[in-house]
Amino acid sequence: MPIRILLDQNAPLGLRRVLSSHEVIAARELGWATLTNGDLISAAEEAGFAILVTCDRNIPYQQNLAGRHIALIELSVGAWHAVRNHLDRIVEAINAAKPGSYSVVTIPPPTLRRRRYNPSTDC
Repeated sequence: MPIRILLDQNAPLGLRRVLSSHEVIAARELGWATLTNGDLISAAEEAGFAILVTCDRNIPYQQNLAGRHIALIELSVGAWHAVRNHLDRIVEAINAAKPGSYSVVTIPPPTLRRRRYNPSTDC
């Protein structure tokens, strides 16, 4: 049975392809891009979403999640090139989510590549 999943403004849209067996909608598509975290969670619950995927680390400190019916999954990194290497862990968190739960999928930050110094192009 498909799960209704809401992607927060900062969650990578590439997750849609991986979660194609579920109904995945981005907050901005619903006009919710400017909602604060509390309002977004309330709107998502009222709209029947079962899971909110976010990269916002402050939600558990800003919001009282007791009594909520939506599960929240926090991704520690939002960059798609880092997230795509850990999709199995995200799918696992979605499958394990229960109403009112909060879980964190810790993803190692991407390694930064340094560009070589080129005196002819650098000012």
